[in-house]
Amino acid sequence: MMNTKSVFREGDEVVLTDGTYQGTLGVFLRLRKDVNWADITERNGSVRSHPVVWMGHAEAIPASAN
Repeated sequence: MMNTKSVFREGDEVVLTDGTYQGTLGVFLRLRKDVNWADITERNGSVRSHPVVWMGHAEAIPASAN
């Protein structure tokens, strides 16, 4: 299991680099009870859970990005 606590912090800009929603931009909120999953706030304002292994750090995300 990956040590995700040191990888992402609340407020980090993330992008989904794999999976069904690849390319989705958002802001990291928190790990779920199952630490392999995390909540992010997506650019449309939705809070959704995604597998942590699909996430990568995003460079400065433009406000107009979707």
